[in-house]
Amino acid sequence: MSDLPPVEGFTNQYVIPWGIKVLSAALIFVIGRFAISMILTITRKFLAKTTFPPLVENFALAILRSVLMLVLVVAILRQFGVDTTSLVALIGAAGLAVGLALQDSLSNFASGVMIAMFQPFKEGHFVQAGGEEGTVEGLDVFSTTLRTPDNRIIIVPNGHIYSEA
Repeated sequence: MSDLPPVEGFTNQYVIPWGIKVLSAALIFVIGRFAISMILTITRKFLAKTTFPPLVENFALAILRSVLMLVLVVAILRQFGVDTTSLVALIGAAGLAVGLALQDSLSNFASGVMIAMFQPFKEGHFVQAGGEEGTVEGLDVFSTTLRTPDNRIIIVPNGHIYSEA
């Protein structure tokens, strides 16, 4: 005969507990998605009232959404009994590695945000910044475009502009 437990014992021992875990994980997912949606809506409305450029707003919302979704996935895995300590440590190490790899880009981004917030110059101003001088043609999150007096276009990283006099 078979070594399988009786159907009733199998149901009580495996199916019901796992069914409860699956249902509670589904409930966590639904509530979590709703909460993430609400948080993003509130953040979007808050950012709309600021002077941040739309590119900065979209970038901030994308980062916030990714972080919240990651927290939701960790909560769901935790519901299934997965030890998430090592997973969180791995995510932290990966974040550190990405941060170090993108150090210059992140510096330019942070400088672009600071320039957008404090607005030391605007489009149309003649500036000497980042070792270059010219009329500001455009401000981006990562760089500033200048038109020199001899009609050349120069793209200067915001990190150079913000770190120099």
